[in-house]
Amino acid sequence: MISPLAHIDPSARLGEGVKIHPFAFIDANVEIGDGCEILPYASVMTGTRMGKNNKVYQGAIIGADPQDFRWHGEQTYCYIGDNNTFREQVIVNRGLKSEGGTRIGNEVFVMAGSHIGHDSVIEGKSVLGNGVAVAGNAVIGECTILSSAVIVHEGCKVGKWVLVKGGCRIGSNVPPYTIMAHNPTAYFGVNAIIMRRQGFTEEQIDDAAKCYRHIYQCGTSVFNALRRIEADIEDEVIRKSVTDFIHSVDHRLVALPHDLYVD
Repeated sequence: MISPLAHIDPSARLGEGVKIHPFAFIDANVEIGDGCEILPYASVMTGTRMGKNNKVYQGAIIGADPQDFRWHGEQTYCYIGDNNTFREQVIVNRGLKSEGGTRIGNEVFVMAGSHIGHDSVIEGKSVLGNGVAVAGNAVIGECTILSSAVIVHEGCKVGKWVLVKGGCRIGSNVPPYTIMAHNPTAYFGVNAIIMRRQGFTEEQIDDAAKCYRHIYQCGTSVFNALRRIEADIEDEVIRKSVTDFIHSVDHRLVALPHDLYVD
């Protein structure tokens, strides 16, 4: 179903079974995969590459111009996977440069009024609640939930299987399997309920909790906590997920005093 009341640039490429509702706007240099649905007053802007079975609700803008003074009109890109939902008034910005770009994985649910900045990566099966703001160059790991009104600052990285409770301000990096809450944001435990529902064993959940006792509750530096984790945690999946993440972000974790970052 392609409404004659929608604006579709002649250069846009639409897959099979795409539905474009009245007053939707499809820009030039756009690709929309099979089975997608673009509802009234939604816009898909130039440089967007959208996979299959995505749904874009009223007033959302996918592939909007970057909100950054470093962008000077270059053709840049926004890559959307399959089976994603973008609710009302969501804005997703394109990248700043022709390489890279903003990337949304598969089965991501973005609730109303949320904003995803330039060059950010939202990995698969994540949920962004109402009014979430993700700044540029941030990374949100797979199967992670950002509750309503969470703010993720530029360049921050949130690991997989994380729950960030509503209204938190994330100004550094959040390691995997954790729950973060309050303001200032603080470690609130391991995301055990979701891990249990998704097939993690009780031993794995306990090992995750041991990792974060070393990091957040022993009063030692992250460097020393990593040495203890390597010696103490048996499960390779949990141990490697935690240690690899921390090494990748140069030991900078949210909710730690500055003097615990170094040895």
